[in-house]
Order: sequence, then C-alpha cells, then structure tokens
Amino acid sequence: MRQWRRLAHGGEGLDGPDSAYIDAVSPRATMQLFYISAITPDMALILFIACVLVGLAAAGELQSTVAPLFKPAGEIIPGHYIVKLKDGFSLTASEALSEHASSAQNVYGNIFRGFATYLDKDQLAFLRLSPSVDFIEHDMTLKPLSYVDQPNAGWNLGRISHRKPGNSTYTYDSSAGAGTCSYILDTGIAANHPEFGGRAAQIKSFVSQTTDGNGHGTHIAGIIGGTVHGVAKRTRLYGVKVLDDNGSGTLAHVIGGMDYIAQDAKRRGCPRGAMANLSIGGAYSRAVNAAAAALVRAGVFVAVAAGGNNGDAGRTSPASEPTVCTVGASTERDARAPFSDYGPVVDVFAPGVSIRAAWPSGDTQTLSGTAMAAAHITGLGAYLAGLEGFPGSEALCKRIQELATKNILTGVPSGTVNLLAFNGNPLG
Repeated sequence: MRQWRRLAHGGEGLDGPDSAYIDAVSPRATMQLFYISAITPDMALILFIACVLVGLAAAGELQSTVAPLFKPAGEIIPGHYIVKLKDGFSLTASEALSEHASSAQNVYGNIFRGFATYLDKDQLAFLRLSPSVDFIEHDMTLKPLSYVDQPNAGWNLGRISHRKPGNSTYTYDSSAGAGTCSYILDTGIAANHPEFGGRAAQIKSFVSQTTDGNGHGTHIAGIIGGTVHGVAKRTRLYGVKVLDDNGSGTLAHVIGGMDYIAQDAKRRGCPRGAMANLSIGGAYSRAVNAAAAALVRAGVFVAVAAGGNNGDAGRTSPASEPTVCTVGASTERDARAPFSDYGPVVDVFAPGVSIRAAWPSGDTQTLSGTAMAAAHITGLGAYLAGLEGFPGSEALCKRIQELATKNILTGVPSGTVNLLAFNGNPLG
C-alpha cells in the first residue's frame, strides 16, 4: 500500500504548492522518513529546498540563472509583487505558477502574461527559479501628478491652435475626434458631468470605490474631451479607476488597467483609434514600462505625464518608456513649467499651468501639472486621429512632433526637445 508523508520546512506556506512529499515505498524508506522528521528545523529547511530543486530539475524546470528581482525607489508595498512571465509562456506552465495566479488579485493576459500577488520569502525564491518567469518586481504606491491652483484659466486651448501666444480663441476642425475612444487611467470620471454630453462612461475599477471621489480623473477627462474645456470635443471617454479617492494606487492596479484597456479597445469599436492617458507616475519600474510598451504594441496611443519634480523624466515610470508619448508642461508665457520634468525621453510639451476643466461637483476646477499637459496630448491624438486617420501609436506621437511649434519655449534644458503642441490649424 502506497504511503505518503509530507516533509515541510515549518512556517508559512506549509500547505502551498512549495510543499515537498516523499513516497515511502519500503519499510526502510519509512524508517528514513521518521529519522528525517526528528532533525532540526534548519536541517529540515535545507532538505526542503533540496527537494524542491531536485523536483524542478526532474521536471525540466531548473535553470542556471535566477529571475531578477527589482525594487523601485518608491513607496514599496511589503510582500506584494508583480510577476512577469517570459514571452511564449502561459500561467499554466507549471503547477506553482497556476496556483499562485489562481489566487492573485490581478492577472494579466493582454499586455503581457503575469500576475500580482502576495508572496512570502520562500514562495518568492521558488518562483524566481522558474524558467517561465522573466522578472519579479516589488509593487509600490503611485499618486497623480498635479496640484490645485488659483482659478484663472482659458489660455491653453488657444495656445495649442495658434503658432503665437495670446490668442484665446480655440480653432479646430468640426470632426473634433469623432470615432475615437479615449481611456483615462486615473481616479475615475464623473460620467454624468454636463461637460461630457453623454459621451463618457466609468467602465472599470481596480479599487474598492467605483466613482471619482477625488476629481483628478474627471479633470483629465475634461481636458481630453470636454464640450467646453476639452481638446477633442467628440471623442468618447472611458474611465478606468486605478487610483482610490485619496489619489493613491499601486503598480499592480495600473498594470491591470493597461491590461484591461488592451482587451476592451478591441471589442468596444473605435474606428478612428484608441487613446490612453496616464497622468500618473512614480519611480522607475520595469513592469510598468513593459506594460505601457505592450499597450502601444496593441495599437493604443499612450500619452504619459513626464512628472513634476523638475528632474530627469528618465528616472520615472511610465514616462521613461521610449514608445509612449511623454509630455512636459509649459506655461502661458511659453516657458517650461518650473516643476516639469525634462530630458531625452520627453517627446513634446503642452500647456500644464492653471488649466480649467470639469470637476465631479458638476462645476469646474483649475489644476496645474504635467498630468494636465499629458491630457492635452491625449486629446490632440484623438483630434488628429479623427481628422487624419489613426497612423499607429508611435507614428501618431511623431505626427504631433511634426506639427509642434519649434524652439519657442524658454527654460528647456539642453538635450530636451523644444516642441510645443499645435493642432495644425491652417490659419494658425
């Protein structure tokens, strides 16, 4: 009769997929098993790890290198990790991966394959040995990139539709982004706001709240496609809530939001193209950059805030991802905003100081930040796609650069583009 005994190392994960089993097929084996059970905890741990390695080798899952573990320089969420699989591997590549993924809060299958979950140190070490795993990264907290300012706005739309400053008239083609979809990864959007004219919907939340109790996301949506204060006045607006009502979120939620958009944009029907606005950011993250790059490859135009630390945007994510359209902020006096990040990864500048747009109360609010600048470029992307057709994600960013007013901004450091967004107004 086949007898089973479990050899466990003691501590967390005792009943998990990392447990090792010995098949006692003889009295001698049974005697050895009882002897093993009497050894010290440290020796048991060593034997447990050895059994795991032997099992992996027998299954062909042991590799010579260990998957790297990355730790962003932000506010780490203890014990929570993003696990990214290598291209070509599935979540069912091994029993361990399958079991961890089945209990994960966030599972990714559109931008890349992977999941986000809590792991103890032994589970983490075990997964790093799997040949299916590309890398693992600590999760961290993210926040929106803006702040409340004094209410005196209105210059921004005139600026992006004229070559010279000082014109308050917004001149645009009546197509106004019709046929496009604009996704806002943020605190959500107040879909019933009169600014949106029935073109907005809050479609997904990755946090406990389901509406915009913060205001940041509604404001971003208002810049992108508000009827009065928006750039692309006929684009459809879709809120994907990845930040809670305090304006805080995680890498896992942001990646989950991008994964969701990659799938939703295919089935929703956006004949003139899909845009995604990420007016959020944090310390450099390989996982977030990989997700953003995959969203671009999926055919979505991605506009990203450069960041508001008056530093190198190449040190932050997702701004440092080369394939997204990274946006710095400019002032009404055609200067780089003093808070705006800069550097080689910045693709274009757009108005980002004292920008008036929709607010959840049904009124408007004035905010400043590279978040607002990015929203102008998301709106401009939708506007140009509606007018000229969608040329592809990276090509659309290049088109925005081609149209931009050149070498007009002051305070732009060497090595950073001096390009100010312009919508191509032929009379501009």
